[in-house]
Amino acid sequence: MKRILPLEEGDYYWTPEGYRCFTEQYLLKRGYCCESGCRHCPYGFDKKTNQR
Repeated sequence: MKRILPLEEGDYYWTPEGYRCFTEQYLLKRGYCCESGCRHCPYGFDKKTNQR
């Protein structure tokens, strides 16, 4: 079961286009790779090759 983490300062920022972008800090706290090609993925996932 995936747990919902409360957002803290430094967990995300707003892009110029108005999207919430999660930081490496948040993605590490989450504890797993979602394989969506996150901009700040600390797990090394590459969406182009679908590999870590």
